[in-house]
Amino acid sequence: MLEGIISGIIFVVVIIVLLVLFFTFIPVGLWISARAAGVKVSILNLFGMRLRRVTPSRIVNPQIKATKAGLDLSINKLEAHYLAGGNVDRVVNALIAAQRAEIPLTFERAAAIDLAGRNVLEAVQMSVNPKVIETPVIAAISKDGIEVRAKARVTVRANIDRLVGGSGEETIIARVGEGIVTTVGSAETHKAVLENPDSISQTVLNKGLDSGTAFEILSIDIADVDVGRNIGAQLQMDQANADKRIAQAKAEERRAMAVAAEQEMKAKVQEMKALVVEAEAEVPRAMAEALKGGKLGVMDYYNMQNVKADTTMRDAIGQINSNAQKQEEEIKIDPKK
Repeated sequence: MLEGIISGIIFVVVIIVLLVLFFTFIPVGLWISARAAGVKVSILNLFGMRLRRVTPSRIVNPQIKATKAGLDLSINKLEAHYLAGGNVDRVVNALIAAQRAEIPLTFERAAAIDLAGRNVLEAVQMSVNPKVIETPVIAAISKDGIEVRAKARVTVRANIDRLVGGSGEETIIARVGEGIVTTVGSAETHKAVLENPDSISQTVLNKGLDSGTAFEILSIDIADVDVGRNIGAQLQMDQANADKRIAQAKAEERRAMAVAAEQEMKAKVQEMKALVVEAEAEVPRAMAEALKGGKLGVMDYYNMQNVKADTTMRDAIGQINSNAQKQEEEIKIDPKK
């Protein structure tokens, strides 16, 4: 009797353990929801997903949405996309949105866009509702040297066919900025740009800036145009200052050369004076030798001394006359003196 009770308890425990394992590995509630929605998925498929480390709800719930929306998607495609690292729910939502908006989009294309790292649902939404991209303030210089600062708003729509491999918003902003700089730079005056700011948007729009991008440009509107600095005048001032500094450097160089030449001339004069003094010091010695040798007589010596004395007297008289003339001129200028 006791052994029969123990056997019954063991049997019940085994049954409970098996049921727990069964409901743990096989989401029966999810299977029931799928069958109620008309999705054909078997218990074995759900168990196989567990073995392949796939969360069944990540596959079955999007499949239920797709089936209710009238999309024909297989469990295997969804599971393959999940295993490849894609977002199954977002892809299914994008397909449903594309179907409602009558945008041709296949599952393979949507999966490729999703695996490429782009938000396929946002792309579909942008195809229906275009997005406005605002550029930063772009500075450009017209031909008269005046800076023009402009800001543009670019209305774009996602191009589903170019989402894979197409460039993003940064390329659009860069190309629009380049177009603004080119258009303003080709204008004769900044006033022409201020009078017709729509000429910028029209010229930029005609350049086909959306080529190779994931977007289609619908319109380019100039949101703000303002006058900046007078770059031409600033450049002329900088050039004038540079020329001034160059002229000052050259003048300083010439002055230094003149000072050096003056110092050199003074050195030569001092050298010549030293030679004259040295030569004058040799005169008495030469005269003494001439007297001793009989080449110079005593009378010749005295005549030479008289000439020197006469010359000294004449110099003194000339100096006295010069001083007297200066005093007379001062008295004429100022009689009080």
